[in-house]
Amino acid sequence: MTANLDELATAENWEKVVAPELLPVMKPTGSWVAAPMNIHRINWLWASPKVMQEAGVAEVPKTWADFNAACDKVVASGKICISHSTADWTDSTVFEVVVYGMDLDLFKKAFVEGDVEAMRSDGMVKAFEQFRTMTTKYMDPGMNGRDWDSMSHLVGRGEAAFHIMGDWTLGLLTAGGFKQGTDYICAQAPTDWGKPGFILNSDSVVFFQQKDPDYVEGQKLLASTILSPEFQTIFNQTKGSIPARLDVDLSNGFNPCQQLSQKDLQASIDAGTLVRSMAHNMTIPQKVRGAIMDTVTEFVATPDMTAQDAASAMADAAEAQM
Repeated sequence: MTANLDELATAENWEKVVAPELLPVMKPTGSWVAAPMNIHRINWLWASPKVMQEAGVAEVPKTWADFNAACDKVVASGKICISHSTADWTDSTVFEVVVYGMDLDLFKKAFVEGDVEAMRSDGMVKAFEQFRTMTTKYMDPGMNGRDWDSMSHLVGRGEAAFHIMGDWTLGLLTAGGFKQGTDYICAQAPTDWGKPGFILNSDSVVFFQQKDPDYVEGQKLLASTILSPEFQTIFNQTKGSIPARLDVDLSNGFNPCQQLSQKDLQASIDAGTLVRSMAHNMTIPQKVRGAIMDTVTEFVATPDMTAQDAASAMADAAEAQM
């Protein structure tokens, strides 16, 4: 039922300019059926310089051990360490960042390939243990019922040290009047494997077969506009994401966090660490993703659920949907 955009894609060289990790998504059976609007980075750590300084945290933590040590200091200072709002997608966003940062291969096997034995593994149990530490020690009770778009403002206002979320956070911080470098800073979320890392999500427009020639021409115009450098620039400057085209210059009009995002994207491509997001529906089938997300949110809502039980429940729930 999808339209074939190959002729337009060839004429405009989409294959050469669009980030390679997006190609299997935009071309699920080999032909272009969609036009990507942007690239979101999921594994961002947004931080309050003020809260860090008051707590005696010298730099943004780079590993999960560093992160826990920083959070202990922040909590001791009387502030919230992790600003969060619990929901299936927010919980799963943070959890996939934890899994990715602890074990890149595990992330690929479990959340890209859908390997249920990987979901059951000791590595996944360790990821749930880290996540439990975060939900019980470093997040505050206000996460229940908190509006998702207010999470970033807790960091901007200096009420919380860190926020783990995609770069739409940048759009919210900008709209709230907060200043990069003063009210907030951005960095790659913690990884224990010492390389540049990037979890990717992309908004895109899928095109469907049309019989009316005018509609067909309209589709071509819209697709061409979406992938034009002009649209990619204006849209992403506002939203906080970066262009799906790798050839757009971000040196003028883009936030320093966006410039860092583009740099890290290329570095992760070179390092072989770029992955698509499970939580944001870019990898495994929707029903399997839903089963995983339900388990993660149940884990957050059930403090006495063990990490071992969570890993087993995740694997069982995912397997039941395959």
